[in-house]
Amino acid sequence: MDSRGTPVRKLTARSAILSALLGAHPAEAPVSWIVRVAVGLGLQESAVRAALTRMVAGGDLERRDSAYRLAPRLIERQHRQDEAMHPPTGAWDGTWRLAIVTVGADDSTDRAAFREVLRAKKFGELREGVWTRPDNLGTEFPAAAARRLTVFTGHPGEPDGELAERLFRPDAWAGNARLLLSAMARAEFIGDRFGVAAATVRHILNDPMLPTELLPPHWPGRELRASYLDFRAEFAEFAEALMGSTVPRQR
Repeated sequence: MDSRGTPVRKLTARSAILSALLGAHPAEAPVSWIVRVAVGLGLQESAVRAALTRMVAGGDLERRDSAYRLAPRLIERQHRQDEAMHPPTGAWDGTWRLAIVTVGADDSTDRAAFREVLRAKKFGELREGVWTRPDNLGTEFPAAAARRLTVFTGHPGEPDGELAERLFRPDAWAGNARLLLSAMARAEFIGDRFGVAAATVRHILNDPMLPTELLPPHWPGRELRASYLDFRAEFAEFAEALMGSTVPRQR
């Protein structure tokens, strides 16, 4: 998979724990469930327990009695992940939304965080401080970000399709989506499919969610989402077989 996409990474204890909890609602589970499921995916129990300790220290997880839950910043990622499973299907009237940064960042850390907010809202950077996208999402910025932006709607001077390709590279996204679909079809062991599913959801989070009019032919977005949801159902059955009624709800 090329560098523009999201590669299938080697399954580690940390990635297995995060992926499992990001798919659980609520995003918490008993330590016994986490350990047994991770071992069932092919990981060592000692590595899983060590990863849990490091993840609490690093702020990824919070411990409550004998259970672990995602920290608030990762709960926000889970919300974005859930929303990404349901792309907009409404009509697009051809307008674009332009967000211009009118209040600068305090420092490089603040600048990077602000840019991440704009990317999470599916905006592409036209030039420094000028972000845009087709106005098909009904985007609302968080109050802290909205105070730093001036927002307009309008029509670009270049063809819509050319601008969309330049900012969002939908052809590259589609190509990597097809590679992930092929990887899932080839994966024989559930641990391998789990790794592909984790890469799949990362890739879905990067879907630009363009209007249908601006998508390449045979767009694989729906198929990729269906592949991921099918695996979530398989994983829930796998975990239930290991643990019985203590399985967190997956969706």
